[in-house]
Amino acid sequence: MIDQVEMMQIVEKLRDNAVVVPAMRANVGWAAVSNNVARDVPASGAMGKTNSFALGVALARPEEKVIIFDGDGSLLMNLGALVTIANKAPKNLYHFVVDNGVYATTGGQEVPGAEQTDYAGLGQSAGYAHSYSFDNLEDFATQAEQILSEAGPTLIALKTIPNIRYPEERAARQGTAAARRTPQAITELMEEFGLR
Repeated sequence: MIDQVEMMQIVEKLRDNAVVVPAMRANVGWAAVSNNVARDVPASGAMGKTNSFALGVALARPEEKVIIFDGDGSLLMNLGALVTIANKAPKNLYHFVVDNGVYATTGGQEVPGAEQTDYAGLGQSAGYAHSYSFDNLEDFATQAEQILSEAGPTLIALKTIPNIRYPEERAARQGTAAARRTPQAITELMEEFGLR
C-alpha cells in the first residue's frame, strides 16, 4: 500500500505547470505538497464530478497538462466519465485513482467492490490510451516520469493507505474557512487563462 502524500510528492516534482484537480480527501494530501496553488482546483463537495470538471479543462486548454486525483469512491459515483474521457481522448489528461477501498471523506465506509475492482482494467476497457496499476511506491516512482510524458488520456490506479476523515475532524473544522475553496480556485484559474 502506498502513502498518498508520498505519492503526491513524486507527482509534484514532475507536474511542471499542470493544472491539478484533487477530489475530496485528495485535497488534504495535495495541499500539503503543492508548490503551485494558483494551478490547483480543489474539488470538495463535488464527489463523483472531479473527473468531468477536469475533462472540461483538458478539452478547453489542450496545451495545458491536467492531472486529476480522483478517489475510488468518487469514481464509482460517475463511472460513465471513463467512457466519455476515453471517447474525447484528451492527450493532456492524467487521471490518478486513489484506491483506498473506503469513502474516506465520510468516515471510512467501505466502497462497493473494494479489493476486487480493477480500476486500471476499467480505464483500459473504456479506451484510455494508457492504464497503470501500482501498490508499491518505489514501482510508481521509477515509472512516474515516463507516465506523465506519454500522450493521454492515462489512468493511474494506486492502492493507498486510507486517510479517513473522522467525525472529530469534521466537528473541529465547522465554522472555520478552508484556505482555498473551489469557487475561488475556479475564478482564479479562469483569470489566469484570460477568461475574465
